[in-house]
Amino acid sequence: MRDSLKNRLLTIAKNSVMISALLLVAKVSDAQNPWDALSKRPATLGIEGGMQKHRTKTFELALVKQSQTVAALYPTSDLSFDFTPGDRLDLRKGDGLYQLGDLNLRLRTSGQRAWQEFSTAKHRKAVETLKPTGNILAAANLTNTLSANIPLKINRYWEQIDGKLVLRFELHNTSDKIVEIGALGIPMIFNNILQKRTLDEAHAKNVFFDPYIGKDAGYLQVARLSGKGEALVVIPYGKTPFEAYRPLLDDPTPRGITFEGFYEWMVCSKAYAEKEWKGIEQWNEPTSVLLKPNESINYGLQFVLAENVKQVEKSLEMNLRPVTIGVPGYVLPKDVAGKLFIKYPKKVLSIAVLPKGALSFKQIKKKANLEVYEVSANTWGKARVTIRYADGVEQTIHYKVINPETQIMDSIGHFLTTKQWFNQPNDPFGRNPSVISYDYQEQKQVTQDSRAWVAGLSDEGGAGSWLEAIMKQLVQPNKAELAKLQEFVQQTLWGNIQHSEGSQKYGVKKSVFYYEPDSMPPGTYDPTINYKVWSAWNKKGADDVGRSYNYPHVTAAHWVLYRLARYHQGLIVDKNWQWYLENAFNTSMAMVKQAPYYAQFGQMEGTIFLLVLKDLKAEGMQQEAQALELTMKARADHWRTLNYPFGSEMPWDSTGQEEVYMWSDYFGYDDKAAVTLSAILAYMPTVPHWAYNGNARRYWDFLYGGKIARVERQIHHYGSALNAIPVLKEYRKHPNDLYLLRVGYGGLMGSIANVTKDGFGPSAFHSYPSTLANDALSGDYGSGFFGYAINTSSYIIKDNTFGWLSFGGNLTEKKGSIILTPTTAAKSKVFIAPAQLWLTLDAGRFSEVSYNINTKTIQLKLASKDEFTPKAFLRLEQGGESEGAMYSLKGQYQQERGAYIVPLGQEQTSVELGIL
Repeated sequence: MRDSLKNRLLTIAKNSVMISALLLVAKVSDAQNPWDALSKRPATLGIEGGMQKHRTKTFELALVKQSQTVAALYPTSDLSFDFTPGDRLDLRKGDGLYQLGDLNLRLRTSGQRAWQEFSTAKHRKAVETLKPTGNILAAANLTNTLSANIPLKINRYWEQIDGKLVLRFELHNTSDKIVEIGALGIPMIFNNILQKRTLDEAHAKNVFFDPYIGKDAGYLQVARLSGKGEALVVIPYGKTPFEAYRPLLDDPTPRGITFEGFYEWMVCSKAYAEKEWKGIEQWNEPTSVLLKPNESINYGLQFVLAENVKQVEKSLEMNLRPVTIGVPGYVLPKDVAGKLFIKYPKKVLSIAVLPKGALSFKQIKKKANLEVYEVSANTWGKARVTIRYADGVEQTIHYKVINPETQIMDSIGHFLTTKQWFNQPNDPFGRNPSVISYDYQEQKQVTQDSRAWVAGLSDEGGAGSWLEAIMKQLVQPNKAELAKLQEFVQQTLWGNIQHSEGSQKYGVKKSVFYYEPDSMPPGTYDPTINYKVWSAWNKKGADDVGRSYNYPHVTAAHWVLYRLARYHQGLIVDKNWQWYLENAFNTSMAMVKQAPYYAQFGQMEGTIFLLVLKDLKAEGMQQEAQALELTMKARADHWRTLNYPFGSEMPWDSTGQEEVYMWSDYFGYDDKAAVTLSAILAYMPTVPHWAYNGNARRYWDFLYGGKIARVERQIHHYGSALNAIPVLKEYRKHPNDLYLLRVGYGGLMGSIANVTKDGFGPSAFHSYPSTLANDALSGDYGSGFFGYAINTSSYIIKDNTFGWLSFGGNLTEKKGSIILTPTTAAKSKVFIAPAQLWLTLDAGRFSEVSYNINTKTIQLKLASKDEFTPKAFLRLEQGGESEGAMYSLKGQYQQERGAYIVPLGQEQTSVELGIL
């Protein structure tokens, strides 16, 4: 079986995903190929006039002579790699196509109300070159390519200062009036265009870039898709605050699945806040600059290199930029005592918070170049922290204060099983009962949509809500909610699955809802919805079982109910645990049998198949376990033949990595696990901003599961929590790598950062400064919540620089012991880094975990029993980079399915672990 499947997968063309994705784009828009249109634009950049090259200590810079914009930017350590889209220059050589070195402005003079707009890219003309002197590599007067009417003279300089490449603009007021600069943006043009690239080519040539919109301390990090090699870091030169991050939507380079778009570093943004962004609270307060007659001002950026993405903060520190590290991150529950570490040579003068009182800061330690503050979260919502340093540097850090995780789970469960509970017995599509998609803006259930899956309970955009509802029960089970969900699984989920004995004909439909007006009663479909689109599947299309991405959702539903039936009493009453585990197994197997094409790729939530396999083994179901393991190994063997095994139905994706890593790690394919992890770290940064910290890049799924359907960098879409699974798994293998924990925990907490106070989970948060709000549709949120549910955990660590830290709990030190009080909702998983010990509970909750620094013994306190949980099931897993000490429970405890059985009492139950 394994060999035949492997051969079948290997026969599929490696690059066929590109074809299917481009066809998908074509379905979204039937317009003329925009890439062809781009190539036909008149050439105005002047590349026919040649290039000029300059070499600095770290870069080789190529400029177009006529425009003095960047044609290429190579690190001197690797002259084969260009950070910019220089290989597309012949395609992107017309007006309106931004290049690195361009400038955008909105100005008005005293007495004017309207802003005038100027851009070096809008109507290109040859710039007036200036004679370089001193540190200057190239210089130009930009008036020719701006406008003769501009009240400023603007010179641009490319310089080498202290061996560093600097881009500087000098603005001089030539008028007799005060000039207000209401917007100044420097386009950040780097090579994130994936069009017509295989995965190998994209990982070799392309980059992704992530902003820290932190004013004077802000920066942009540019990482290669492979995650290997040096990373580019763009930092201010002089007073050049990173105030806003504006998408360059007017650049005609076609945005879509193969191109997210370009952005610009905005120094000031008041003019946009008054118009396009009016009424939207921005990350930073929008400002303008007043320039008196004959007055000049300079803005600039430095381009420096970090050894790799993990060393970006070290590079910042070496370049005397403020470095701030928040623990456990910047999504902070109200019951968690956070910490903020500040590394900067200059003294902190003040810390201000907006809204006032949303956060509290108390300095607890200070030593050379490191100040430590305890952070308390007080008021739910976004909070901006402004730090002012003695040298005039002003830094902003962006937090999201959330309710305690237990409260969030309560609100989620209630919202899903009340407001989203669909109970219409005469529904013609058979969706009754279910947790259905929801429009939070309209405050109503989504029973029809031109995207069949959104209203059809399947695919990610429609299965998200019911998946979330079931995964919530794994974290914090509720008897009343489970009663409804068992109904859903027994009637709706099982009733709409094509199945027979075993998994041979067991298939998951693409959608339950479909558009087929000729076969339905009049009035079935809303006439205001445009159903004449490719996504309005007819019944045959909706009944198709060939899309593998639907299978993990159903597998997860059965697996959760198996776990609850097996490890608790009285929560699950409709079926026994065997029925649910067998269905989880059959669904897992059916994915490969019924949907072999897409099954060649890593699946979002694909970790579920590994969890099912482990439980089959624990239950002694050896025949099923062997079949599943062989089937999954054939897939992993196929991935092992690929340099970058992260394909999907899209030309590039950030969700297949989760499952590829987990199976590669399981089967000992360490080379592929390492390649996968590096790729994840390339698109999943850690920065002092809740929205971007741990935010795994996604930028097209608003098209498929959002209400505002556009290509846009999504804030904590499901990729954040799914990619956190392998990152945190890798951290537990390398517990001295704090960077991994910070990235992974940022993604984990990002998955619940967007949940509203009343428990609605949106598909994602909109990053465009014209919106900066949750999307109104529930969409595919549940896939990310899956990552939270199986991965929520607490960590106790000791770092050489920062000392004892906790993620997912609060620490105290008493009589030589470090004591953790977990604050996660489940309170079922704790990793003790110094002991390299992973503690998990199949049932029961940790109320306290104590680690004795001297004896290395561990004391556990388990919460008292309840009606459904009379005993706990405790597992010990040793890990880390070395063998270390091995632990066992002290006392007489029986084991069942590899777990210690701990009877629970009316009060807390204490358990001690000692070294063997």
